[in-house]
Amino acid sequence: MGSWRNSSSGKILWLIIMPLMLIFGFMALKKSNWDIRFVNYYSGGSSVTEDDSAAAGPISSENLGGLEWRWTADGGGGQMDEAPSPSSSSSPTITLEEDMDMQQPNVTMEEDNFATMLNGTEMFISTNETHDPTTIVEVQRNYSGLYKLEASLVQARAAIKEARNGNQMNDPEYVPYGPIYWNASIFHKSYLEMEKMLKVYVYEEGEPPIFHNGPCKSIYAMEGNFIFQMETSKFRTWDPEKAHIFFLPISSTMMVRFILDRKSQDHWRPMKRTVKDYVELVASKHPFWNRSLGADHFIVACHDWGPELSKAVPNLFTNSIRALCNANTSEGFKPSKDVSIPEILLRDGTMHGLVGGPSPRQRRVLAFFAGGVHGPIRTILLEHWENKDPDIQVHTYLPKSVSYMDMLRQSRYCISPSGYEVASPRMVEALYTGCVPVLIKDHYVAPFSDILNWKSFAVIVDVEDIPNLKKILMGISTRQYLRMQRRGKQVKRHFEVNHPPKRYDVFHMILHSVWLRRLNARIHGTN
Repeated sequence: MGSWRNSSSGKILWLIIMPLMLIFGFMALKKSNWDIRFVNYYSGGSSVTEDDSAAAGPISSENLGGLEWRWTADGGGGQMDEAPSPSSSSSPTITLEEDMDMQQPNVTMEEDNFATMLNGTEMFISTNETHDPTTIVEVQRNYSGLYKLEASLVQARAAIKEARNGNQMNDPEYVPYGPIYWNASIFHKSYLEMEKMLKVYVYEEGEPPIFHNGPCKSIYAMEGNFIFQMETSKFRTWDPEKAHIFFLPISSTMMVRFILDRKSQDHWRPMKRTVKDYVELVASKHPFWNRSLGADHFIVACHDWGPELSKAVPNLFTNSIRALCNANTSEGFKPSKDVSIPEILLRDGTMHGLVGGPSPRQRRVLAFFAGGVHGPIRTILLEHWENKDPDIQVHTYLPKSVSYMDMLRQSRYCISPSGYEVASPRMVEALYTGCVPVLIKDHYVAPFSDILNWKSFAVIVDVEDIPNLKKILMGISTRQYLRMQRRGKQVKRHFEVNHPPKRYDVFHMILHSVWLRRLNARIHGTN
């Protein structure tokens, strides 16, 4: 055979046969239904089940940046889906009808949810429980920018999982520690990964005051502060192709101020129409909303009506990340995808005069609350405790000669009951002044609950236990009270409003909670 190849006639014949063999070989390969698939390898173990391995046939691999490309043959004769054409677009167009059925985003929710890893509870679980965490999704070999972004997120997940071992990481400013966190090491690593890689695209469409603007004073100050800080943040990218997530700079508070028609019987209509028009404009000018049906988009709303206004676009309500002060699960707040943010009253736009208080030994009042009769919980609280006990200072309104902030600083525990809505600035006011918060709320998800263990620095009381409030507080030992008070001073940094923002402050905590939810999803593009 070797001598035949070396003869001159053999060489000529071999040159004729070789192309034919390559052509027939290629045709046979195509006929055998070979396919290229993308395998999620961040879990650290094999990402293919035994059944998958048996069906896949021979496998060879090529490692690319922590991911693995696998060539698999469909030996069983099953029909394989065609890879999408780069020129075709299968993204659904946006639908804005309120009575339509929800469309499902082209998103996989990670079953090993990072919020679950952080808080150690079953509170945050996958919204797609039937989806195997080893799911294989088709991509093309010459993968796009979206897949590169997803690959970087796979690497971030793997790095965060490594932090489970509790290895201490250097940080010149602050290293999270202690029981105020569900898992301080994982939070720290996740935060560092966010700082290293997160890119946010802020849509430029829309004009102030409804868009790109918001109140930086008043009880809704967090809404305007976040919008302003996001637009000037180092996390902002001007290239949407490099963005992990997209921000819709809509202010629910400014819509209520400038669009609400209180004389109209349907005062929701013009505000909801504004939200619809804006999302429709964004979807018509950019491909990113339709690519995921809003699942990699987020809004921030501190007004009580923010959740209702988000219903204007069904996929905004159902798929997008909503960072809300009014984090009420009975009104559709979903901790697995939405973010609870604190309501902070900034009268002059700053924390001036709000922070600081005396030591515990100088606090003579057991518990304090002052506020209007808003909602059923406050009604019960006032009924049982207003002017009933000098240790439990509960008032509808304080006399003009008494300072509200002074009362916070004189109290060991500061009561934060729900009003008409679950959000209240009283929790943060308590932390600012060194008072231990007492939360009395129904259906409420406290801010940053995926990171912070509120039970370690706050007292949580059921509504039915309001009559036993003094007994509950008196039953807390001095030692435990001092622990909670000390932890409250530690956690305060995560609720501070700074201009410009500082690491680990409230702006960064909101963004980190959005980052976590982006980590929990994988967006599957079509090209």
